[in-house]
Amino acid sequence: MITLKQFISGLETIPATTSWYVADISESKGKQELYKKQSPQRLKSLKEHALIESAVSSNRIEGVEVDNKRIGTIIFGKALLHDRSEEEVRGYREALNLIHAMGSKLPVTEETCKKLHNLMRGEIWDAGKYKEKDSDIIEKRMDGTSSIRFQTVPANKTDLFMKELINSWHECISETKVHQIVALAAFNLDFLCIHPFRDGNGRVSRLLMLLQCYHSGIEVGRYISLERLIEQNKERYYETLKLSSEGWHEGKHNPWHYINFVCFIIKSAYKEFEERLGQLPQPRGEKTAIVGEAVSSFPGDFSVADIQRKCPGVGIDMIRRVLKDLQEQDVIECLGRGRNAKWQRTGN
Repeated sequence: MITLKQFISGLETIPATTSWYVADISESKGKQELYKKQSPQRLKSLKEHALIESAVSSNRIEGVEVDNKRIGTIIFGKALLHDRSEEEVRGYREALNLIHAMGSKLPVTEETCKKLHNLMRGEIWDAGKYKEKDSDIIEKRMDGTSSIRFQTVPANKTDLFMKELINSWHECISETKVHQIVALAAFNLDFLCIHPFRDGNGRVSRLLMLLQCYHSGIEVGRYISLERLIEQNKERYYETLKLSSEGWHEGKHNPWHYINFVCFIIKSAYKEFEERLGQLPQPRGEKTAIVGEAVSSFPGDFSVADIQRKCPGVGIDMIRRVLKDLQEQDVIECLGRGRNAKWQRTGN
């Protein structure tokens, strides 16, 4: 709430690092439909793998672990669960299913926050309910001592702070003065500082991050686990959260440490998405079909470079081979010579 409220009036400047991240993510976002269209049947395995990794990693960050041999049963099966940890992992899967199924149609509201918490926490007395007692974030040291790392919003003010956070999010998005990627990262920081639930705040924050990515047109979280990437960078996650939460209550904090971390995670997810699609074996004839569809999509003439932009996973040699075949079939004709030659359909 504190961060988003500061951002609502707009930002005169943002750090150069943040600008670079936003530009890279926007570029990858612009290509995601091309990748999805060119390999629709190959995305199923990525989705299933991401679902498993997300449910396991997000819980493991919070110390909730399950037997590796049971993961498949917990995520996809209907068998009885053995313990509380398995219930929470399956509950997280159900929350993920809801977000993936509804996408941006699932609104960012208090009700949604509570529903996600209720699904993720399962059969426990305060599932889907804000905390009733103050709960600060405690840092435990190796020598056994501990101290308060961050003093969260008091229980009696949680409801007010959450209402203002949700309102600030919608105001930020409607005003369009702040880039949505920056806004969702700022929301995530504020949510963690409010710490609205007795337990499960980190996991709900990651579910909300995925949901707000959908609202921002970023769908990479369906295929690459954002939670797994956060777990792999757990030390950086906690460090940037600590740096950005200092002075939060007074509005004197520096949110860019954590915002840049969130941007780094999304950018990393897109990079891995493109790399994985490039590594997966393609069914015979799929690339030919991809190029053929690209040719059919042009209303007028086109070049090899135009096809490359529409088919980022298809090599130049394959494109030329398909064009030659289509030319021999009198489907297209070449209008010139050289690398920049234009082509057009014949109408046959």
